[in-house]
Amino acid sequence: HVDLAESGGGPVQAGGSLRLTCVASDMRVSSNCMGWFRQISENGREVVAAIFTGDGGSTYYHDSVKGRFTISHDHAKDTVYLQMNSLKPEDGGMYYCAAEEHCVFSHFLSEGPALGSWGQGTQVTVGS
Repeated sequence: HVDLAESGGGPVQAGGSLRLTCVASDMRVSSNCMGWFRQISENGREVVAAIFTGDGGSTYYHDSVKGRFTISHDHAKDTVYLQMNSLKPEDGGMYYCAAEEHCVFSHFLSEGPALGSWGQGTQVTVGS
């Protein structure tokens, strides 16, 4: 079981920046899916950005954040970052880190970490 610890959320004015950090512990393989999801309804989350850390590496961005957000991964630290620039009020919400070992990236994007882990969430509030 992978434990995830998130940090970096908070209040920010529109146009500002935040960097979310997610540290994974007890991750035993080097080829994983990691990403950030946002709560969009009581029972639903959508992927904001994600990264496959295996050979060939892939990244995914929701259309609404392309060109403004950047996801990156530090293998040595088992840490994934989400740099959020030019923030808009509609970017606000609860952001959850997710991680899954031995993943299928397409499934991770559509279903989340079905056999993996969620973080506890960090709130991002963007003032207009």
